[in-house]
Amino acid sequence: MNPETLNQTALAMVAPGRGLLAADESTGTIKKRFDSIGVENTELNRQTYRDMLFTTEGFEQHTSGVILFEETLFQKSLAGVPFPELLASKGVVPGIKVDKGAQPLANAHPDETVTEGLDGLRGRLEKYKTAGARFAKWRAVINITDNAPTDYAIHVNAHALARYAALCQEHDIVPIVEPEVLMDGDHAIEVCEEVTDLVLDAVFAELSAQNILLEGIVLKPNMVVSGKKCPDQAGVDEVAERTVRVLRRRVPAAVPGIAFLSGGQSDVDATAHLDAMNRLGGLPWSLTFSYGRALQAAALKAWGGQTGKLDAGRAAHLHRAKMNGLAARGQWTTAQEQSA
Repeated sequence: MNPETLNQTALAMVAPGRGLLAADESTGTIKKRFDSIGVENTELNRQTYRDMLFTTEGFEQHTSGVILFEETLFQKSLAGVPFPELLASKGVVPGIKVDKGAQPLANAHPDETVTEGLDGLRGRLEKYKTAGARFAKWRAVINITDNAPTDYAIHVNAHALARYAALCQEHDIVPIVEPEVLMDGDHAIEVCEEVTDLVLDAVFAELSAQNILLEGIVLKPNMVVSGKKCPDQAGVDEVAERTVRVLRRRVPAAVPGIAFLSGGQSDVDATAHLDAMNRLGGLPWSLTFSYGRALQAAALKAWGGQTGKLDAGRAAHLHRAKMNGLAARGQWTTAQEQSA
């Protein structure tokens, strides 16, 4: 492990005004996206879509890194350049999703899962590093219901996240540590805050127990928001204040940055919440974005699978990247949002 290499990569990933594009949808997940616009889920269409995103002129001004699916890591652009090489040439750090998805947790409540993918990960990381990946991502999923989460589910997911992080750092690959408390359900924002606090406490205890170099990770948490079905939806300022309060309590200052997931928020909500947090100021870590759908939905719709609309897709992608880049600096406004 080279601490300097890990820290430099992590700092590049959370550079001021730049964030991460999560383009790591599995083949099954991208099918759902393509189904929504009537596009067949073929390898060529997946390649074409990702090529559109990665060849967007100027997106690198607002995007520090891209999380790739394994297929994409080994694909080439339509011009014949390996995708990791294309991204690196723009100053964008290539990364890779390495987990195998959340599976039902044995001897637990039916709503609880544990993320799989540790078996064989050391060998896969060697292959990914050779292909150009400089960081990785592993998502743990925590569900809020009347019976969940249990301490057991929180613990096993935190333990797995730390084991993954250790294997990554062994290869000088920065681990994105992603404990996602889902916003599904009808719970109030107070419940989300309480559970997020418990989860982050457990995660950093495990990271410490497994000797993870905190200067060489990026945290990817949920924001503290009301459940989707909650009749009382918290406003932007309350989301920002509660989220920052939990982070101050639980995230050591040694962590270079926090790149939030959007978790099913609308495009504009995800941007507004990030902006409000950065406007609070005085934080020990950089606060930025690691969005998938909230960066891609507009581009996907504008493209619609049509060759003649690739530039429209790129324009939509650039606008969302720019808006979130502004939010990462606390400089976003609704007037800029509507200027597209």
